Amino acid sequence: MGEWTGKRILVVGLGASGLAAGRLLLAHGAVVTAADAADTPRLRDSVQPLRNAGATVQLGTDGQGLDGFDLVVVSPGVPLSQPIVARQRALGVPVIGELELGYRHSRCPNISITGTNGKTTTTELVALMLQGAHRRTVAAGNIGLPLCAVAEQSNDLDYLTIEVSSFQLETIEFFRPSVAVLMNITPDHLDRHATMAEYARAKARLFKNQQVFDWAIVQYEALQQLQALGAAPSAKTITFSARETAADLYLDRSLLVSRLPDWSGPLLDMSRCQLIGQHNAENLMAALAVGRLLRLSLEEMRSTLEQYQPQEHRCECVAEIAGVRFYNDSKGTNVDALRNALEAMPEGPGGRKNVWLIAGGLDKGLDFHDVGPMLAERVKGAFLLGQAREKIRSAWGLFTACTLTDTLADCVAGAGREATPGDVVLLSPACASFDMFENYKARGKAFRELVEHRGHQQRESAEATYQQAAHKS
Repeated sequence: MGEWTGKRILVVGLGASGLAAGRLLLAHGAVVTAADAADTPRLRDSVQPLRNAGATVQLGTDGQGLDGFDLVVVSPGVPLSQPIVARQRALGVPVIGELELGYRHSRCPNISITGTNGKTTTTELVALMLQGAHRRTVAAGNIGLPLCAVAEQSNDLDYLTIEVSSFQLETIEFFRPSVAVLMNITPDHLDRHATMAEYARAKARLFKNQQVFDWAIVQYEALQQLQALGAAPSAKTITFSARETAADLYLDRSLLVSRLPDWSGPLLDMSRCQLIGQHNAENLMAALAVGRLLRLSLEEMRSTLEQYQPQEHRCECVAEIAGVRFYNDSKGTNVDALRNALEAMPEGPGGRKNVWLIAGGLDKGLDFHDVGPMLAERVKGAFLLGQAREKIRSAWGLFTACTLTDTLADCVAGAGREATPGDVVLLSPACASFDMFENYKARGKAFRELVEHRGHQQRESAEATYQQAAHKS
């Protein structure tokens, strides 16, 4: 059965990644114990198939009494400081992540993409370009499909396209991408990574095992950050940037331009794409660079990139009501994502500020002050909710009017009441969602439903007004 046969392995964290790791290990003959510090009815239901397959499952445990393991596999959401994991490390048990486990079972090259923002969109773009060029690939990893869930089918693939988070990179050992992409490094997850330098070093682990004949595609500014830390890639490198024209791929008005010696000139006109904003220009540039290395034709790549539709919860225009546009950017869970969303919003008449911002949620240890000047330029007022609302008001109060609210419904109602034709209501929280919602998708869905309800009310009111006028006439 392989290297895991008869090995006693502890899987910690029983979300999608942990469950996939447990299933893979059982299929390869391991003796699996699965543990989670939580114990909820939903979790009990989700782990039952793993228990039925032969795993020992312990919920609501702090790790006491769990001994004698050959290996620990952790899910990305589980910090190494959690008592269950810390105890095993103190006992000298090796610890790897679910990503590392999946990599050890994969049998094809991988293209791996990380960064603070843009990694999901870029992963989707690369996977779609490969599929459009008749290359067999699956998008996996942090994008939602655990690598352990697809590793066994990798024999039938040309490439695995993997979205990778800093949490996953903390626990790699041999994981090695043939093409590694770093989108950017801006403040995020500082509740888990103590400093920005620590966070940047975690991202740099993407290049840890690359060889000189592999490729690193790196945002120009991020490469400078890594160089300052002494953590630059050793692989062959291509740079891209929407702001630095010294990069190998750069933005010139709406054109994405290459200065690579064997591939120079305009590559793509963003005005022909559905994606907007400088951050999406970088997503497109990174995808184009990957395609170039994999020998995809520029014509095929252009066709895919021009047809790509922005996904839910990413600067998604959900409705226009009485001349006011409502945008759902619930996936914007850090300050840089908020900055990108504001840059992408349509300007008001005469260039005047026209954004009513909805923000707040669970703080990730971020500094909210830096975005203040942009708020002063673009934002008429901010409606704040969640655990971080007081901290955000303290940071933003000098730059825009801030209103504290208790619910997302209050935010939508307040912003909708204040907005006038030509304005934008933008949900871009700059925070995690877990204080009030299951995840960012649930938050975005709730926003969409509130906006749709508001539109329905507006239509009913307009119809009633019309009927009254008709009756009088």
